Amino acid sequence: MLGMLLLGIALTTNAQRQRSKAVKKQVPVLGRHVITTAEDLFVADLLRKMTLEEKVGQLSQYVGGSLLTGPKSGALSDSLMARGMVGSVLNVGGVDNLRKLQEKNMRLSRLKIPLIFGFDVVHGYKTIFPTPLAESCSWDLDLMYRTAKAAAIEASASGIHWTFAPMVDLARDPRWGRIVEGAGEDPFFGCKVAEARVKGFQWNLGKPNSVLACAKHFAAYGAPQAGRDYAPVDISPATLAEMYLPPFKACIDAGVQTFMSAFNDLNGEPATGSHWLLTDLLRNQWAFKGFVVSDWNAVVQLKAQGVVENDRDAAIMALKAGVDMDMVDGLYNAHIADAVRKGLISEFTVNTAVERILRQKYRLGLFDNPYAFLDKAREQQTVRSAELMALAREAATKSMVLLKNEGGVLPLSKQVGRIAVIGPLADNQAEVLGSWKARGEDADVVTVVKGLRNKLGTNANVVYVRGCDFLDMKNNEFAKARQAAANTDVVIAVVGEKALMSGESRSRAFLSLPGLQQQLIDTLKSTGKPLVTVLMNGRPLTLAHVAEQSDALLEAWFLGTQCGNAVADVLFGDVNPSGKLTVSFPYAEGQIPNYYNYRRSGRPGDMEQTSTVRHIDLKNRNLYPFGFGLSYTTFEYGAIECASHFDANGRLKVSVDVKNTGDRDGEEIVQLYVADKVASMVRPVKELKGFKKVMIRRGETQRLDFELRVHDLGFYTNTMKYVVEPGEFDIMVGPNSEQLNGKTVVWNK
Repeated sequence: MLGMLLLGIALTTNAQRQRSKAVKKQVPVLGRHVITTAEDLFVADLLRKMTLEEKVGQLSQYVGGSLLTGPKSGALSDSLMARGMVGSVLNVGGVDNLRKLQEKNMRLSRLKIPLIFGFDVVHGYKTIFPTPLAESCSWDLDLMYRTAKAAAIEASASGIHWTFAPMVDLARDPRWGRIVEGAGEDPFFGCKVAEARVKGFQWNLGKPNSVLACAKHFAAYGAPQAGRDYAPVDISPATLAEMYLPPFKACIDAGVQTFMSAFNDLNGEPATGSHWLLTDLLRNQWAFKGFVVSDWNAVVQLKAQGVVENDRDAAIMALKAGVDMDMVDGLYNAHIADAVRKGLISEFTVNTAVERILRQKYRLGLFDNPYAFLDKAREQQTVRSAELMALAREAATKSMVLLKNEGGVLPLSKQVGRIAVIGPLADNQAEVLGSWKARGEDADVVTVVKGLRNKLGTNANVVYVRGCDFLDMKNNEFAKARQAAANTDVVIAVVGEKALMSGESRSRAFLSLPGLQQQLIDTLKSTGKPLVTVLMNGRPLTLAHVAEQSDALLEAWFLGTQCGNAVADVLFGDVNPSGKLTVSFPYAEGQIPNYYNYRRSGRPGDMEQTSTVRHIDLKNRNLYPFGFGLSYTTFEYGAIECASHFDANGRLKVSVDVKNTGDRDGEEIVQLYVADKVASMVRPVKELKGFKKVMIRRGETQRLDFELRVHDLGFYTNTMKYVVEPGEFDIMVGPNSEQLNGKTVVWNK
């Protein structure tokens, strides 16, 4: 029913058709631009009618509700609306609330310019899907497209026009809290995920069941010093070009309509004040045509970074750099019009930014119908629908990664006797939604305890004990937890982080289980009963001791609304886990930053025979590497088959046979890596260049074919020039970044 309802929506109005017919000729407007479409004609005509203050108002965004996703700033007021000084409002949701705001704006606005409503719909609006890092571990691009599309459908049904997602920052440091919002540590994979999510959010752009996407945070925000949020970023041009920029370019190629600037400085230049980033690169080189919004208070924070002396200069710097819309601090409204009159910034610069924003409002159909997204009946039919809940459950089951399964303790039998479910996340509705839960409600969440009882029926013998809290150091429930564990057939420990131990401004220096949870695991282990540990967290943790103690270890992340049902599906084998890590798990914090595609070192030899310099007190490897994940079945890889040379067209077909050697059907994620053996710059030991997720029936063998192009072999120099050099290359295929079969091939010009 939902699908039929959404496919039936159309928004091509008579007014739009008439304007299209009205375009008879080309007339110069706004300097370099010419009128060629109805959109051009409308925007040019509106700009001519606007006062300077009204233009600046379109560049100003205010928070319209009590939900603060940053420090308190300038307040939205009727006076601002009456003077035409509000272009956008964020953090208000729901048809009733947004209709009131839009009606007030349209009543007060002299030129009747509609507001655009934004919201952080990062992994769902009311129906909450797994956090982005969790979902990336599915390696299922179609799933990520479908959940972004579903989030757009649900958010737009509640009146939202624009989401501040996807976050496509590469993250190699698990101390950084916002690693939870991205797709992990690999740029090739990050590009694929960025494309899927942008296309999902904007699946039906211009119709009121789709939203504008926003690529954030531009750029290199995911590489702060010591993993501290907002800290400086200091990286080479080659690393910037090769690792951190590609997912943003992928967003443009996918049609993203907005960008968000970053808080950090990049090699000493603040991203929100960088003309090179926001104009030279983004617009002139990459040809981005949409608009850029600052992050929350990022403009006023240019003062804190010490590059300007006052608010006026901060506003001028940001607008000149290419920040079209100022999020919530009010500096554009306070200073830009006066700066234009004093000749400190040109009105052409203002007009250019205003034009970009008006075009998006036009494309959303808001000038024809400011209330197009405000359909109460559609909201009631769409929000938290059965279809959305089913998708949330599917996404959650596919996002989990089985890290250990000693002796095949999983899947559990549904005829199991007594189960003890212990831990602060076992029956917790609030935390499992994760950070950036939008308008998700705790009451909708299915906990693990509830999910197990749903799975096993009313006669299930499931005993729950919280055991301990996250930060409270009291162990008064330990005895009760131990007794419950001792009297059961299997113990399920559900442990991890609170939701807001990861996310913005949630960096951690120590990545072990917080509070007394490790001691709780020690207590449960002492009973001698089979111990299944289910982890819920927003980042990789240091889990060496937990892994050693657990008979089975399931990384569940923060799974969202259908958490408990999905965990039960996997624990009892109704779903065979297929997820694999998109970020490496270290043994200890001293290894950080830790990632699989590190560059070769000049003196690699040590006792461990690894390819990078060692610590004297720890082996040079991760606890769990990038691409790792187990299944309830097993897979056997054959030898790589490919030619010894790339062909005359610069292509190479790579094939491998993969056999399901277990007794269950299962999905396998087959990964292709490349290593340049000799190059003019030091190259990584390996780089992901392809992957396929395939269902293989028990006993079946499937042949997987990949195609490499010569262009895939290239890299960026420190002049940010992309080069492809001839030579020998190792081609490797396997189930993760460490277990690989390889073959050397040659490319000659």
